[in-house]
Amino acid sequence: MYRLNETQALIQTVDFFTPIVDTPYEFGAIAAANAMSDVYAMGGEVLFALNLAAFPLDLPASLLAEILRGGADVVRSVGAAVAGGHTIQDKEPKYGLAVTGMVHPERILTKGGARPGDRLVLTKPLGTGTITTAVKRGSVEAAHLEAAIASMTQLNRTAAHAAQAVGVRAATDITGFGLIGHASEMAQASAVRLRIRFDALPWLPGAWEYAEGWIFPGGAHSNYAFYNGLVTYTRPVTDWQETLLHDPQTSGGLLIAVPAAQIDMFRAFCAARDLAVWEIGEVIAGAGIEIA
Repeated sequence: MYRLNETQALIQTVDFFTPIVDTPYEFGAIAAANAMSDVYAMGGEVLFALNLAAFPLDLPASLLAEILRGGADVVRSVGAAVAGGHTIQDKEPKYGLAVTGMVHPERILTKGGARPGDRLVLTKPLGTGTITTAVKRGSVEAAHLEAAIASMTQLNRTAAHAAQAVGVRAATDITGFGLIGHASEMAQASAVRLRIRFDALPWLPGAWEYAEGWIFPGGAHSNYAFYNGLVTYTRPVTDWQETLLHDPQTSGGLLIAVPAAQIDMFRAFCAARDLAVWEIGEVIAGAGIEIA
């Protein structure tokens, strides 16, 4: 984040990764939505983006063209543009974006703005990590993958607009560190405790099925090892459910701390724009994460 003047601050972010689905267009669209998400998590708007791509020589160039087309379509959908980029040869395909955005300096959403009494809202269901791992293992159901792709290609722009409209102070997007990891960052930065109601959490179709079969990406276990010690469980959960809470997300939703007085206005704003949201808990005094 770089403040330009009294009314403008520049946002610069970058993200790229290897394919998580088999279809190149959808891979490009997911990677673009994921890269743009950090701009929306800070309350900004995307101005333009630069492609970052690595591609093997032994694959058809038409596949790369489809990846780039998927990314460009997502960027174009918000009135922004892909202004160029850089491509290298590599043994494994990789794609993402360097994204430039803009936000008013006094309207920046941060991880450190949550206050006791705020309601915790999540704007996308969880479970992309276990579902895309099932893709790699050849055990995913088509309907489950379709729902996951639809979620991952959905932008967090409307959620950011809702947060700005009601005066939200704190938000973060749920990505590679999973729900617990990113919630822990918010709790620490805000010097509060986040109480998350397990039964209120939304899950993508198939997520529980694959998790119960212990189909997890390696990042879920790394997240568990690093963050689970920060969690207090005040209700029983199974071992696979604990691990699922640490499932790394690709292009996940926003976790937003909405002031209690604004929660109805926030819900109405989202409903008017057909954005599903879930109230999953509240901010209380203390530290760390509580699963209730």
